Amino acid sequence: MKKLALHWQILLGMVLGVVFALIMTNFEWGSQFVTDWIKPFGNIFINLLKLIAVPLILASLIKGVSDLKDISKLSKMGGRTIVTYIITTVVAVSIGLSIVNIIQPGKTITEETRTELTESYKGDADSKISAANEQKNAGPLKALEDLVPSNIFNAASDNGNMLQVIFFAIFFGIGLILIPEEHSKPVKAFFDGFNEVILKLIDIIMLGAPYGVFALLAALVVEAPSADLFKALAWYALCVVFGLFLMLCFYTLIVWIFTKKTPSFFINGISPAQLLAFSTSSSAATLPVTMERVEEHLGVEEEVTSFVLPIGATINMDGTSLYQAVAAVFIAQAFGMDLSFSVQMGIIATATLASIGSAAVPGAGMVMLVIVLAQAGIPEAGLALIFAVDRPLDMCRTTVNVTGDAAVSMLVAKSVGKLGEPHEKKWDDNYKSE
Repeated sequence: MKKLALHWQILLGMVLGVVFALIMTNFEWGSQFVTDWIKPFGNIFINLLKLIAVPLILASLIKGVSDLKDISKLSKMGGRTIVTYIITTVVAVSIGLSIVNIIQPGKTITEETRTELTESYKGDADSKISAANEQKNAGPLKALEDLVPSNIFNAASDNGNMLQVIFFAIFFGIGLILIPEEHSKPVKAFFDGFNEVILKLIDIIMLGAPYGVFALLAALVVEAPSADLFKALAWYALCVVFGLFLMLCFYTLIVWIFTKKTPSFFINGISPAQLLAFSTSSSAATLPVTMERVEEHLGVEEEVTSFVLPIGATINMDGTSLYQAVAAVFIAQAFGMDLSFSVQMGIIATATLASIGSAAVPGAGMVMLVIVLAQAGIPEAGLALIFAVDRPLDMCRTTVNVTGDAAVSMLVAKSVGKLGEPHEKKWDDNYKSE
């Protein structure tokens, strides 16, 4: 098992979980055994993901914002970079929501299965309905008021208050930028180290992913043994992949319009980084290659690549945000929940802001999805529906993340006059004779 790559381990766990559950359903006591002795391990895995969500946001987002310490020298570039990244993320989430609302993959599940799922989480649904009724009586600026926490520790104690945690992290990061470097340096060093610890914890948690998936899928099949769940899962994956394809088209289009560089020039220049991103599922691991391709093959000057791309690896997660939007609405549809327009607008805001703190490593997107689900009032246990195909989709969305970083760097470079012609460097340039 240890010799297999993690994504193969997860897929194997998924298959074994389904097979095990189908076998157990043939015994009178089998379903109860899975519920009592297998399902709790899946719940533990979900709790571990939820456990790490708040620390991940605080560590990654504070680090990302404080890394903008030289924004005073590059205020023009910095402002355009942040605004452009936010715009592309909003576009990505909007595309995802549009596709999932049109195709409605979660509604391919039969009413009988949906009823079983709804009954399983009736307590959660009742509490959300009660909260929704309370919100109807709130003022028009209640959402803005709730964005600012009165106590960060209270906010951090509930994943449903994640926007408050994000607000605090950004506010804290701005404070680090504004104080003298000699005072901010030890604090920043702490959060840099804290971020590394959190990333290592994610690695440890993901080691248990195959077993967590086994338990979640086994429980899912036993509690709702219907083939239409898997049909719906295929439609869900199709929605995500189609949305990601549209984002790639969007990037090539805006590059073509604003920089006058042809789509073939852009794709040929960035394709090696895309392939590496697909194979590693990590924007951070791909960053050195991305910088080399953007600078040498797309003509972006080093001053721009060294500033825009590292920030992009931290805050620009368009593919991840699109997937979160599709996944959130799919899970809601699977549980028979109709999300209002305002809730879906909240998904856009949460997915956009959460992507800023999403670590550029495999598996972090699933953690961020927990945040989006909690904020929208969707049962986090619905992760069981999508975890089986998460790894292949993670590979696809990381490719989109890296492509977005490259596209934005070209747009920013063009706007500040730093976009020129490609200047490829060979490994043996220094050894060539005159």
